[in-house]
Amino acid sequence: MGTLHFLTLLHHHPLILQLLPVLCIISIIPFSASEIQNTRIVQDARPMILFEKFGFARFGHVSISIKGVSWRSKHPNAELNPSSMGFILLRESSYDMILNESEYNNHFCIVSSHYVKQLFKFDQLSLNSTYNVTIIVDDPDQYSLVFGNCQPEFEVSMDVHTQLYNVKNGRKNFLPAGQTQLPKLYFVLFIIYSIFFLIWVFLCIKQRPTVDKIHLIMGALLIVKGLKIICASEDKSYVGRTGTPHGWDIAFYIFSFLKGIMLFTVIILIGTGWSFLKPHLQDREKKVLMFVIPLQVLENIASVEIGETSPATKDWLTWNQLFLLIDVICCFAVFFPIIWSIRSLREASKTDGKAARNLAKLSLFKQFYIVVVSYLYFTRVVATAIGTIINYKFEWVITAAMEGASLAFYAFIFYNFQPIEKNPYFVIDHEEEEAAALALEIDDSFEL
Repeated sequence: MGTLHFLTLLHHHPLILQLLPVLCIISIIPFSASEIQNTRIVQDARPMILFEKFGFARFGHVSISIKGVSWRSKHPNAELNPSSMGFILLRESSYDMILNESEYNNHFCIVSSHYVKQLFKFDQLSLNSTYNVTIIVDDPDQYSLVFGNCQPEFEVSMDVHTQLYNVKNGRKNFLPAGQTQLPKLYFVLFIIYSIFFLIWVFLCIKQRPTVDKIHLIMGALLIVKGLKIICASEDKSYVGRTGTPHGWDIAFYIFSFLKGIMLFTVIILIGTGWSFLKPHLQDREKKVLMFVIPLQVLENIASVEIGETSPATKDWLTWNQLFLLIDVICCFAVFFPIIWSIRSLREASKTDGKAARNLAKLSLFKQFYIVVVSYLYFTRVVATAIGTIINYKFEWVITAAMEGASLAFYAFIFYNFQPIEKNPYFVIDHEEEEAAALALEIDDSFEL
């Protein structure tokens, strides 16, 4: 479809303009595990309201109960057609066909489309404006539960109770088909981080004279990371069995908050060379910390709002956008201390006559810079991109890849910045010093 034709199509079919943003949101925004949800819709005229996105196995179930349904018109002479409103299940693979259908059907309504699975329309409501329906999904796929309103001149209010689940061996599982492996995955990761922490404690005890404050902070980071992982395991486990997290989500948010702050703090402190190159932070480095920590607080508030509210709420997308914006800002902020350390090492190499030592430190900080960039790029961009193309049944693989990248990142940091015996009097012969000085002179990489 050419650009000119597409713009002409949008001009003559404004409904497509209303559909496109919702379809894009459904496609790119990752969703947490589905739970039993109670959502209140108040005077909402949106043409499409997204409630859940769920991966169904064969014979999955969708249960909806609505009550307190009412509507009001924004135009005095508008006449309501109840069959123009209702709930549908929408496949991601059907988006193109739906848009194509809307192009050639002048009376197109998403609720009546041939490419959606219709649950019920409002003309089926009882006299007291209530309705209950449970259907079996016999064609497994990833579906989005959507409320469609083809009369946007009417504002709808209602209380909606939803349950989306699969059935295995006669038992309900409220986790999507692609997330059923997550409780076991998180538990294995908790064991790994517990062993990691014990090894770190052993190293710190063994090298006690060389342990700095940064090493204690790094140990605390491992603790909160492990606690976050075990809370995630219990959260997913309870959601899968009962549809609700039984309070584990609160513990998860608390340790996620602590982990986020401590991880960025460790990256910034290591990037500044604190405890390794110098005993004190400069004012500009303190400002970076004071900038990033409040942002982490806001990011975690946004995370809680995203996780604890339904996508059907009007400000849900706004919280997602805020979360992504803050995360990107924090990722860029942590680069500045690393860049400053690299610059100061290059300057020091020209004046203090310790070229070999500075070359070793400079090489380490260059590696640290590259690893930080790679880690943030993979977890924020690459993993998300893979998630949009991978089959919904293997959604857990994305989590495994991101956690694997995090584990590798932690291993790099803890190995290269572990407490080791420092000997400032080690002997460097003249040839090594000259070779290092020459290398620093001709090395123009990382001229930041």
